[in-house]
Amino acid sequence: MNSTIKLGVSTCLLGEQVRFDGGHKHDRYITDVLGHYFSFVAVCPEVGCGLPIPRESMRLEGDPAAPRLMTNKTRIDLTDQMQAYCNRTVEELAAEDLCGFIFKKDSPSSGLFRVKVYNNGMAAKNGSGLFAATMVKRFPLLPMEEEGRLHDPHLRENFIERVFSYRRWKDFLAEGPALGQLVRFHTNHKLLMMAHSPEVYRTMGALVAHAKELPLPELLQRYEELFMKGLALHATFKKNTNVLQHLMGYFKHQLTADEKQELLEVIGQYHDQLTPLIVPITLLRHYVRKYDQQYLKEQVYLAPHPAELMLRNHV
Repeated sequence: MNSTIKLGVSTCLLGEQVRFDGGHKHDRYITDVLGHYFSFVAVCPEVGCGLPIPRESMRLEGDPAAPRLMTNKTRIDLTDQMQAYCNRTVEELAAEDLCGFIFKKDSPSSGLFRVKVYNNGMAAKNGSGLFAATMVKRFPLLPMEEEGRLHDPHLRENFIERVFSYRRWKDFLAEGPALGQLVRFHTNHKLLMMAHSPEVYRTMGALVAHAKELPLPELLQRYEELFMKGLALHATFKKNTNVLQHLMGYFKHQLTADEKQELLEVIGQYHDQLTPLIVPITLLRHYVRKYDQQYLKEQVYLAPHPAELMLRNHV
């Protein structure tokens, strides 16, 4: 794809010294690996809302659904100041054409999951940072993750796959598509969607089949919601195995008995979690080229992101 892929990132993760203690939380995977494929839009809500560096540490208190942001020692309530910044900034970010966001875990402003919220001196990990919560509300389909969770290979693969998929969808919309182009987009993403959710894919298919009954803007909006929500469901060994076996079916008249047996063994080893997904994918891509399988050449599933990211190299 030719379009720039922008990711919002908590500023401290890029190595900037913006934390309350004047330090940073530089994440080398983000800058040194993802930096080759994405451009970053840095956001630090604390500095953005006018707080100094260094500054007093803060925490969330009260109702986890609507917590207050309090300084730890001086007990100053910064909620309104921070929320005003959040509301203003998410609208500014709407113009940035983001395809994803990576937040700083545990932060009372930017933590996405399991942020501590205090009640009567007791902490429960059941909250979200004020800025992260505002982002989720404003951009419910935007792929979002925390930097700590990106060290899990399955979560990392799912997040980055969604980022590239969102960019493809945005590029598709930018072309001013008609119904025929949507049918082709849907067809090309068939196997990718089946690996994430066959149920969602069937719902998407029904939507496309009755597309003429809806105004095009409504059709595209409903399709986008299904597309991104379906991809947020994780591909599993079982679902990937079903897709791999489906792919193999396209070569039933071309492969020799030995080739079929080899492919079945490789798919079985993947199913049993003995070999990474890239192994059967590589063999299938070889047969796609060898037998010039035009339909499969268009399937995004076979190459949804750059191979250099090695997202399918884990077991």
